[in-house]
Amino acid sequence: MLDNILLNLTHEQQQVAVEKIQSLMAQGISAGEAIALVAQELRETYSVE
Repeated sequence: MLDNILLNLTHEQQQVAVEKIQSLMAQGISAGEAIALVAQELRETYSVE
């Protein structure tokens, strides 16, 4: 299921998310887990708005 919160991010918000994912991966976290962690953080941050 697609998540509207994640689909409506600005380019800048998307770039920040990519950088967070890359940082987590550099720390040894798998790509899938890094994406899941950042996606959850985004949901928590933007579902309040």
